[in-house]
Amino acid sequence: MLMPKRTKFRKQMRGRQTGLATRCNRLRFGSVGLRSLDPAWITSQQIEAARKCLSKLVKKSGQLWICVFPDKPYTKKAAETRQGGGKGNPEGWVAVVKPGTILFELSGVTYAEAEKALKMAGHKLPIHTKIVKAKD
Repeated sequence: MLMPKRTKFRKQMRGRQTGLATRCNRLRFGSVGLRSLDPAWITSQQIEAARKCLSKLVKKSGQLWICVFPDKPYTKKAAETRQGGGKGNPEGWVAVVKPGTILFELSGVTYAEAEKALKMAGHKLPIHTKIVKAKD
């Protein structure tokens, strides 16, 4: 499971997800990528499921870059707990994704293989995604 080695604080505020991505919105390493179309919190388990799917299809012929990292903790209060009593304990880690963020990048494989792999990885994520190609 992906998670940071250490953080300054155990808990974070929820934050906002408005607007389009201004960072990580272009392909930097690969020739084909998977772009998000919706704002969302993507959990470490979802990122790992998509990574496994991509690495299985790409094998050793291609190269894979994961462009998002779950560095935000989210908390959850125990079931059947009354209101008050403070914030719940950290439950897991999420990556904050805005529309336009590149999630994964691939190179070293044909476009047809990359499209098939990225489409399957997109099904593992809770958002709508789009496959983008680098301009040659």
